[in-house]
Amino acid sequence: MLRTRLTQALLAMTLTLPTLSSSYAAPQADPELDFMLGQMLIVGFDGLEVSDRDAIVQDIRERHIGGVILFDFHVPERRPVRNVESPEQVRALIASLQAKAQTPLLVAVDQEGGRVMRLKERHGFPAMQSPQQLADQGDLAATAAQAEMTGALLNELGFNLNFAPLADLNTNPDNPVIGRLERSYSADPDVVVAHAAQVVDGHRRHGVLTALKHFPGHGSSTGDSHYGFTDVTETWQPIELEPFAELIRQQRADMVMTAHIFNAELDPEWPATLSPTIMHGLLREQLGFDGLIVSDDMQMGAIRDHYGLETALRQSLLAGVDLFIFGNNMAYEPERTGEIIAMMRRLVEDGTIERSRIEQSWQRICAIKAQRFPGQVTC
Repeated sequence: MLRTRLTQALLAMTLTLPTLSSSYAAPQADPELDFMLGQMLIVGFDGLEVSDRDAIVQDIRERHIGGVILFDFHVPERRPVRNVESPEQVRALIASLQAKAQTPLLVAVDQEGGRVMRLKERHGFPAMQSPQQLADQGDLAATAAQAEMTGALLNELGFNLNFAPLADLNTNPDNPVIGRLERSYSADPDVVVAHAAQVVDGHRRHGVLTALKHFPGHGSSTGDSHYGFTDVTETWQPIELEPFAELIRQQRADMVMTAHIFNAELDPEWPATLSPTIMHGLLREQLGFDGLIVSDDMQMGAIRDHYGLETALRQSLLAGVDLFIFGNNMAYEPERTGEIIAMMRRLVEDGTIERSRIEQSWQRICAIKAQRFPGQVTC
């Protein structure tokens, strides 16, 4: 039935077949599969506006990617101009991207507040306190007010997904990527849950999805997974699961984002993003989460520098990841989307990944898109 519905949807939309990079060109025998695989990708790009010549537009039109992510700073070139110049420019950029998509895009941003926010005051956006600053006030109303403002702003600009809030515990205040940046609300799970719930609710009131991050907890790390292998075996504690477990129980988890951390106590072979034991066994089976699992950026050093791309894709799919972020902001490879889809397709064709596994991810993606874009997406 699913294949029949997909065929009907594809014919109705008159989708074109994806164009692969020349080194991976191959006859297209299964456009339904390619469509589903494309929908599993969230891709970053460079530019304050887009034209039909741009790789991201080809990815949207020909490869049917599921979403895009916007950044304000171009990390590979250390350039302070990427996708954000002003509210008016961002609104126009997002509208232009959506106009080129036959299936509506997830348009994502990291707008946590404090040090991690892509829409900054210098570009004409409102100031936002960091999660730690908000929690230190001991006033949930302040968090609720900022969440309400953020949800309204993102919706008005055209964003429909904010990669926030953090459910990480601040168990290591000297953590270079969490604690030092004031990204965690607290070392107390109850405080984290209370504030994260306000963030989720404030965004939902304006039709903006959120993602709890970074499962199974990045707060105790002494390293930064953006830049290399991050082992938390000696520092991670089971208490770090509690905010995720409670927010899932409260049905406040639209998505859960993976952490690229390695914990030999949980899985002696694979980091969390690549681990069926952690993602399927712990998150899905033990915590009962059946929503979308989204990877942290697959180009981060913890993955990129230690695992080949095909291995990383294979293991993430086996683990249960539904959405993959390729932000092109740790490494800039805008022409590689076709190659990524081709790798995933071969994993299905050779039987390494069951087609039903891809269909399951598509169903989760489609359900969220159908809710956000009623009448525009058929599942």
